[in-house]
Amino acid sequence: MSKSPAPRRKFLGKAAAGAVGAGSLAFPMVSSAQTTSLRFQSTWPAKDIFHEYAQDFAKKVNDMAGGRLKIEVLPAGAVVPAFQLLEAVNKGTLDGGHGVVAYHYGKNSALALWGSGPAFGMDPNMVLAWHYYGGGKVLLEEIYKSINMDVVSYLYGPMPTQPFGWFKKPIAKVDDIKGSKFRTVGLAVDMYSDMGAAVNPLPGGEIVPALDRGLIDGAEFNNASSDRLLGFPDVSKVCMLQSYHQSGEQFEVLFNKAKVAALPPELRAIIDYAVQAASADMSWKAIDRNSQDYIELKKAGVKFYKTPDTILKAQLDAWDKIMAKKGGENPLFQKVLDSQKAFAQRATAWQNDYSVSFNMAYNRYFGSGAKKS
Repeated sequence: MSKSPAPRRKFLGKAAAGAVGAGSLAFPMVSSAQTTSLRFQSTWPAKDIFHEYAQDFAKKVNDMAGGRLKIEVLPAGAVVPAFQLLEAVNKGTLDGGHGVVAYHYGKNSALALWGSGPAFGMDPNMVLAWHYYGGGKVLLEEIYKSINMDVVSYLYGPMPTQPFGWFKKPIAKVDDIKGSKFRTVGLAVDMYSDMGAAVNPLPGGEIVPALDRGLIDGAEFNNASSDRLLGFPDVSKVCMLQSYHQSGEQFEVLFNKAKVAALPPELRAIIDYAVQAASADMSWKAIDRNSQDYIELKKAGVKFYKTPDTILKAQLDAWDKIMAKKGGENPLFQKVLDSQKAFAQRATAWQNDYSVSFNMAYNRYFGSGAKKS
């Protein structure tokens, strides 16, 4: 009995040595695996926080891939203009990109429904819920197929509600919009046009220079951080908050379909989970940075005004016309609307019934009647 363990120890020792040997052979194989490099371009200027979000997504992929996959992100215009991203990714001029679906509005009007308009009362995160669990993803794939775009699209990153716009003076009534030259994108072009504005859909990096030169009278872009970094407070001191023109938008990460198909399953899985991680991270970072930059904009002399309810109602009135017109012209547009509406009716009823008033709690502790500690 006392001698029997010796052969067993000898066997285990050989097995362990074999395992170490196998490991020493396996690791060099992994580390020497060829790196797949993908060239991305965002639709944002390098100084915009949106470009930072694109880099954040790329870093998550690069870190998790452990050297097997590397995404390099270039700013808008490095290879193609911002509004030509979809075509460039489709053709393989770029391997992928970071932008918003509404920028492809000219290809099919239904694409603007991932961002433009009131989304039947859904907030941006609920629009993402509809996309992934309510049929939106399948519809987006159908639209891209209909316009011969061989791309893989990942939506993520719920954006905060966007301001109505930056102006030379406060907008008190709908008539103040009439005759003005205004910048927006997507179906918001139709909304502001219906309200009497002459709309110019400029990309992000061109807005402030156009405002500065008087080529446009007003503009919207997105949020306190982006607007501050792009220089809006240098050319305007009036910002109107709250709007339905883009109250439920999110970002899009695009890949050339052939490039994604050529990747091994584990790298495709890394991309998928990096999108989800980046979505959460972006929404948290946006709350932190936007709230800080809101304070900095006030310090810079910017005056913020709530958009009057009469103007918000006019936006909804315009949106009703847009839905009827575009839905009648484009079956895919109507198909997306019907899908969104069915999901929103259920999801918003649940959210509205279950959600407590955050304003009540905020006003108790920070409002004019708050108790002094």
